[in-house]
Amino acid sequence: MAARKMARLWIFLLGLTLVPGGAGTSFAQSTSVTQSTSVTQSTSVTQSIKIQEWTVPFEKGRPRDPSVAPDGSVWFVGQQNHYLARFDPKSQRFSQLKLDDQAGPHNLIVGRDGIVWYAGNRQGYIGRHDPKGGHIDKIKLPPAARDPHTLVFDKSQRHIWFTAQWSNLVGRLNIKTRHVDLMKVPTPDARPYGITLAADGTVWVALLGSNKLASVDPASLELTEHLLPDLDAGPRRLIATTNNQIYYVDYSLAELGHLDPVSGKVRRWPTPAGDGADSGAGSGSGPYAMAVDAKNRIWFVETGVQPNTLVGFDVSSEEFVSVTAIPSGAGSVRHMVYHAPTHSLWFGTDQGTLAQARLPE
Repeated sequence: MAARKMARLWIFLLGLTLVPGGAGTSFAQSTSVTQSTSVTQSTSVTQSIKIQEWTVPFEKGRPRDPSVAPDGSVWFVGQQNHYLARFDPKSQRFSQLKLDDQAGPHNLIVGRDGIVWYAGNRQGYIGRHDPKGGHIDKIKLPPAARDPHTLVFDKSQRHIWFTAQWSNLVGRLNIKTRHVDLMKVPTPDARPYGITLAADGTVWVALLGSNKLASVDPASLELTEHLLPDLDAGPRRLIATTNNQIYYVDYSLAELGHLDPVSGKVRRWPTPAGDGADSGAGSGSGPYAMAVDAKNRIWFVETGVQPNTLVGFDVSSEEFVSVTAIPSGAGSVRHMVYHAPTHSLWFGTDQGTLAQARLPE
């Protein structure tokens, strides 16, 4: 433990040194240190919710990262077997589009225009698929951004923001011009992972390889790191509530965390399964996939327990209000999305299923 904390300390100290960069790259000008922290035990009310799963009828390719299209269909990727897929909840039929380039698609989002965008993680590109014409257009990223990871639209859907975990970058793609801006994370090996957009337009990123979050100003492209209080922290996914409060899951410490961007205060709650769960990776309950619903309730999946559990947290009462076992066991749930029209969550599982969780009112 002492060695790990020393390594975290070196990463932090190195992260304070800015590295000069070239054109199209923006660098953080400062590191914001949180002013206070608290760890709170919350009362857990184990209200369960209905989860329906469908077995994906293709070879077991790790179906993941679904996104709901305007017509109600659900698109997702098969990371291990290189495909895009569509599910029609009405007919309950699946269709598949095989990729021919071993892209290892990692994440997918669907725009208001129905266009599908995906991260070609192993081939260094962002793909654009028009379901009407069936065409795929591959937008090659600069060599520095070799592994696009997770995508998110800005409000206008004129840009796609993305993380590149092993490249240690945050990027922005202009959909019309195809211009790409890259922002280097100052902390070495910070592993930018989850990404979300706050209501005020600020982009937030979880830095899995560090005890930090990062924010990017969309106007200046300035990246700022926000220090979390525990050197052993490992934030993996994060979301923003409607009032721009940032919640994150700490995969290393088995906690739900809250950062107030204005005060810098951090609050933390041990997840229901706690840090004693065996995830096989030493991360306790392994909180991973994360989403927020229309009522600002936080939802995440504990992947260090089998079966995985879907957990709900009420930010007003600061209590865990729901714990539900995923019927298939899930194996792991890596990313999920909230769909407001159906008030439900969608996610894929490592057990080869696509799932919908209908949330309580």
